[in-house]
Amino acid sequence: MVAGQTTPTIVLVHGAFADSSGFDAIIRRLLAGGYPVVAAPNPLRGIAADAAGVRALLNSIEGPVVLVGHSYGGAVISAAATGSAHVRALVYIAAFVPGTGEAVGELVVRFPGSTVNDSLKAVPLPGGQVDLYIDPAVYHSRFAADVPADDAAVYAIAQRPAAAAAFGEPAAGPQAWHTIPSYDLISGADLIIPPQTQEFMAERAGAVVQRVEGASHLVFVSHPDTTVAFIERAARETAG
Repeated sequence: MVAGQTTPTIVLVHGAFADSSGFDAIIRRLLAGGYPVVAAPNPLRGIAADAAGVRALLNSIEGPVVLVGHSYGGAVISAAATGSAHVRALVYIAAFVPGTGEAVGELVVRFPGSTVNDSLKAVPLPGGQVDLYIDPAVYHSRFAADVPADDAAVYAIAQRPAAAAAFGEPAAGPQAWHTIPSYDLISGADLIIPPQTQEFMAERAGAVVQRVEGASHLVFVSHPDTTVAFIERAARETAG
């Protein structure tokens, strides 16, 4: 950062079928670079409810924020930052960037190439709700192909399920990317959110785009240096 500017807090929001432990390498690098970092809990119950929790966290942070979302976390940050005066940039990492009224379940099949619907295991819950997991048998090949197999096996075990209803919930109200500068890191070999889908959403949002060729959906795990450099770019370019 330039002397005299306030260093923003980097707030990380994980997506479905993951948790904040996946950000370990990112957090370490950002801390070493002098950035305060917060990993936001994401219950994965539904966009509105999840965004409300992230918004409350944002309101507790003093000073500027760069808000980062992976996958479904992109839909959450798009809602959570709406109307925020101190979120300087939105950084989407292999993420959904929905428009008002769009559901992530709709976006993921807008263009061909996603394997997610064929990869899910459903766990019925009391009351008629359903939790969804990525089948550990295909987690490595479809979710994290460029991550070492031993590491992918751990991520598959540690994954947090998402409520099935979350994927059908439309994004409601104005989306923050209309008014806050957006940055989109696109995973070029993604079998969960196809690169074409990511590019469509990034172009619509007017985002600054960087594509990581050969990267899986867990691009921030397989390419931590590239991911951190992209987050830092957003922080520099939106400093004020």
